[in-house]
Amino acid sequence: MTETADVVIIGSGIVGSSVAYHLAEQGCTNVLVVEREAHQGKGSTGKSMGGVRAQFSTGVNIQMSRYSIDFFSRFEEIVGHPADYRAHGYLFCATNEGHLSYLTANRERQLALGVKNVELVSREDIASFVPQLRVDDVIGGTFCQTDGFVDPHSVMMGFMLKARERGTRLWLDTTVTGIDVAGSAGILPASDPGEEEAGRMPALPATALPARRISGVMTTRGFVSTRVVVNAAGPWAAEVARMAGVELPVEPLRRQLVPTEPFDGLPTRFPMVIDMSNGFHFRREGKGILLAWNDPSETPGFKMDFDPAFVEKILTRAAARVPGLADAEVNPNRAWAGLYEMTPDHHAIIGPAPEVEGLFFVNGFSGHGVMHSPASGRISADLILHGRSDLIDASQLSLERFAAGRPLEETAVL
Repeated sequence: MTETADVVIIGSGIVGSSVAYHLAEQGCTNVLVVEREAHQGKGSTGKSMGGVRAQFSTGVNIQMSRYSIDFFSRFEEIVGHPADYRAHGYLFCATNEGHLSYLTANRERQLALGVKNVELVSREDIASFVPQLRVDDVIGGTFCQTDGFVDPHSVMMGFMLKARERGTRLWLDTTVTGIDVAGSAGILPASDPGEEEAGRMPALPATALPARRISGVMTTRGFVSTRVVVNAAGPWAAEVARMAGVELPVEPLRRQLVPTEPFDGLPTRFPMVIDMSNGFHFRREGKGILLAWNDPSETPGFKMDFDPAFVEKILTRAAARVPGLADAEVNPNRAWAGLYEMTPDHHAIIGPAPEVEGLFFVNGFSGHGVMHSPASGRISADLILHGRSDLIDASQLSLERFAAGRPLEETAVL
């Protein structure tokens, strides 16, 4: 017997789970989420630093952050599950006038889009946040108190548990082996208006079709008949898109994180600190400090193993900014690597495939998948069910922007 679903979501990480939740919120509950791992969160979600911030340089990312951070602040009230949102703030430290001008321009854009609590701060202010910081070369910066951190696994589980309560199915340990794309011409019949009352997709009008459309997916548990597939496969998004004959400009890039052993040489609470001279950033994680840095020598690829040589690289930068961190103990066996899913302009690709009816992308977050998961799930559900979203002008994030020469270019990437 062939399984059927109104929507099949490929990938059950935080983004796929958010799409399932937001579809269910809008009455679309005949949804199947397919996950190749035996447990959720084995991909990028489980390796994330968990940061959330509104301090971006482009309007669309600022809008998505504003929506998402508000959602995280009320997550338990809305979803019924904790998100562990900690509003400790993000502190950007400028070490030259170019950095400061950049932060000032970004702040004006953030204020114009409703993020009203981004402050310009002085060297003295920065020193008061983290007295152990070396600030002789710091000339100022910005701080936003509602930036902070969440627990990615808890958010993912909250989204999925609520979606499953409302009828969404989750197939774990199941691999999608192909996407069935049927040739077509003419008109796709309108759906039955009665379906909406049964918790299925709302009635859709008859529409003219492109030459190809989704008709189902092949999995290791059998064929599933569906007319909508959502690619939420994270760093593996391009491989999934290729199953439907679409080239998606998303590639994996390794990011490595190094936690220290318990360290009391810094305050028990302080913001995420970003050293703009080299991109090194750090925050407290439990009794230790979590260290991060984008190594410019890193090359794309599915490199999942932590490189022990990275420890010396990051500790050199850590001790240069916080001399006391030279005494921090690090166990390389506790460090880890994860994958960013990068696009050419460091913005997500959200929306329908231009050449395949029923294929939707929610990919390429370039390190911002966790923090933008509430917004990306909401936008995706809106586009699937209504063809538009009130949250943002989603055409900005369409795949077509690359062919049309309309890249957005986010520069505030950590």
